[in-house]
Amino acid sequence: MEGLEEKLKGLSIARRCRPEEPTYLLDVALQPAGLLALSCSNFTIHLHNKDTLNLVGEYRGHSGPLCGVVFSHASPDLLYSGSADGTVRGWDVRRPGTQAAQVFKSDPSHSYCSFDLSCGDTLLCGGTEQVNKEDSFLVFWDVRKPGGGLLGVYSESHSDDITQVRFHPRENDRLASGSTDGLVNVFDLSRGAEEEALLLTCNSDSSAGSVCWSGADYTQLLCLSLDEGLHLWDLGKLDTDEPLTVFSTSDARGLPLMADGGAVDYMVGGQWLEEAQKLLVVGGMNGGDLHLMECDGGGLRLLRTLEGGHASTVRCFLWDAAGEALVTGGEDAQLLLWTPGGGELTTGKRESMKSKTALRLKSRPHKKHSYRRGKKETQNTESH
Repeated sequence: MEGLEEKLKGLSIARRCRPEEPTYLLDVALQPAGLLALSCSNFTIHLHNKDTLNLVGEYRGHSGPLCGVVFSHASPDLLYSGSADGTVRGWDVRRPGTQAAQVFKSDPSHSYCSFDLSCGDTLLCGGTEQVNKEDSFLVFWDVRKPGGGLLGVYSESHSDDITQVRFHPRENDRLASGSTDGLVNVFDLSRGAEEEALLLTCNSDSSAGSVCWSGADYTQLLCLSLDEGLHLWDLGKLDTDEPLTVFSTSDARGLPLMADGGAVDYMVGGQWLEEAQKLLVVGGMNGGDLHLMECDGGGLRLLRTLEGGHASTVRCFLWDAAGEALVTGGEDAQLLLWTPGGGELTTGKRESMKSKTALRLKSRPHKKHSYRRGKKETQNTESH
């Protein structure tokens, strides 16, 4: 079988799609049956054919910035989206353009900046922005209950915007959350009350931006901070005397990747590749080029640089293992499909969205700042 590196080295653009309305492409989700879902900065959700990138549907209904999209695992015709408008909505992808089939709400003061669906399709969790300058909440719903199924909230574990919530890919009750308070928490929801459910707190020493489960048994956590820090922790060492930290850098922009000492300008995200048993981390250059990297205990290693695709910052990506393809979306409104040996039939001049002064951005990326208040007491991840 061809190795991951060989597949990545052969990648080139196979398809390119630009929406008619200029918009940032913020997040992407894959339905294995053949669809891609994109959350956009104009509050819409786009459905595309994953092989041709043709637009096959659109949903409107949210009145605030979107914080992500995710397909149901057992019922792939269900797509969920979260928003700062205070709702998580469920859509039927067989009926593009219709109203949401489900709407999940909580307190009117809650504005969501992250959400996720458990691997068993039973629980939804939304992470709120900071409320009243001191509180933030993890809100839980039972998706099987009609009328929203609100179960309750956790309110003590974070004190600022909860920028990411990620359920474990195999354990329905295991949840990780990251926040601009600098903390990354891991919960066992089967234990019930928040204090008992909180298993571990890791400190990223900066505003946590994204969290990703990784490792052979998904026992590792990757955290990318909003100021381009990178931290990889091994939770399998929790009950040992060994340090949890596998690799850590406060600024990945300072790590030389290329022969000429060049590095990344920003980090996009990470994804554990089950088939290859590798953690893929994607970083980018402000001009649109992408660096595909492997991350492990030895740090970051450059696998491939993708040029000639995007014209500005890339905001989302995913690796489609079945299709052996990479999908990327960015602030230039372009959705790109990269495949081994792919070749565009037509290529036009790359257009920078940043030159379109009429574009009124409605996305609200978190400011890259150090968090403002004293950190809560945390476990020393180096000495545990």
